[in-house]
Amino acid sequence: MPWKECSVMDERLRFVARLLEGEPMTDVCREFGIARKTGYKLFQRYKDDGPVALADRSRRPVRYANQLPAQVESLIVSAKREKPHWGARKIRELLLRRLAGDIRIPAVSTIHATLDRHGLVARMGKRRHKAQGTPLSSGAIPNDLWCTDFKGEFKLGDGHYCYPLTVTDHASRFILLCEAFESNREEPVIRAFERLFAERGLPAAIRSDNGVPFASPNGLFNLSKLAVWWLRLGIAIERIKPGHPQQNGRHERMHLTLKQETARPPGMNALQQQERFDAFIQEFNVERPHEALAMKSPAAVYVASTRIYTGLPDVEYPLHDRDHLVTACGRICMHRKKINLSTVLAGQRVGLKEVDHAIWLVSFMSYDLGYIDLEQRTLQPLDNPFGTRLLPMS
Repeated sequence: MPWKECSVMDERLRFVARLLEGEPMTDVCREFGIARKTGYKLFQRYKDDGPVALADRSRRPVRYANQLPAQVESLIVSAKREKPHWGARKIRELLLRRLAGDIRIPAVSTIHATLDRHGLVARMGKRRHKAQGTPLSSGAIPNDLWCTDFKGEFKLGDGHYCYPLTVTDHASRFILLCEAFESNREEPVIRAFERLFAERGLPAAIRSDNGVPFASPNGLFNLSKLAVWWLRLGIAIERIKPGHPQQNGRHERMHLTLKQETARPPGMNALQQQERFDAFIQEFNVERPHEALAMKSPAAVYVASTRIYTGLPDVEYPLHDRDHLVTACGRICMHRKKINLSTVLAGQRVGLKEVDHAIWLVSFMSYDLGYIDLEQRTLQPLDNPFGTRLLPMS
């Protein structure tokens, strides 16, 4: 019988059952195609700890709770249910005793995060937003939802590239911004949005794709500094599914018209190209009737937001034990130990709540980010609150 014809767990159980029935170790090992040394090790493991010890014991280093082997995660959950009053530290000690020498035991923070995902960890008295992201909005009225993107770059007459940053209001189709940039760097985009917020107020949510500067492939939860700034302002983040631009369909259709009317041929330089963008915005917003708006123009429907931009509000953590300012290199310092969070949170204040001995829950505003294990000096992230989600077609 081939060793991997069935699941590893099932095969090991069959192997042990044959030995318990009195069959010789040599014969059973030959039939299962394994060495006698391996057979004796499996059988001894069974005699020491019972059937649970036959779970797959991967030697792959364990780091994230959602990447644990299923059998190890099952053992953690089972141990907690057997000992409901035990915390992650005691559960880990139990695993060390049962599995010593056969697997790299997960860190305490990983075990705590696993228990949390299975609803086996008591939270703070007041239920807060677990890191699950914001509900997707329909953008039914002006400023419920803004959409933003960088229209594909193109070369100007002088040989330089133009990167048009665009922002529209989802409900009214009103073009809020179309600005020519020489790149998609983050800082100029933040300044452009700051000017826009000062002029139009704040939206409830902003929808974008997963590219820079709206998201960062190296940031915690793929957040960028721009996205963190939006969150600080109370703006929800929506991201479309990669490779599905139709999920931002209204904005993409505007891009098609923009390209046809302003970039064929392109301007000779950035200033000339911006003049074309400005003329297009005036015509699109004020003069052009829109069928989806009962032949009204976007300007006849759009009104500025009542949420006035006054800069960043203060962040307070009344339910936490303490708060820390994230350093420029993305760290916080606790008990003379430096723990890396993410550089996208640099300059932001996070809240910390001790949930077990030397295990701290880290939160940013209303989002629980993960657990810090002071012994390991690591952050164990929770589920991504800003991951991609399937959006209805516009």
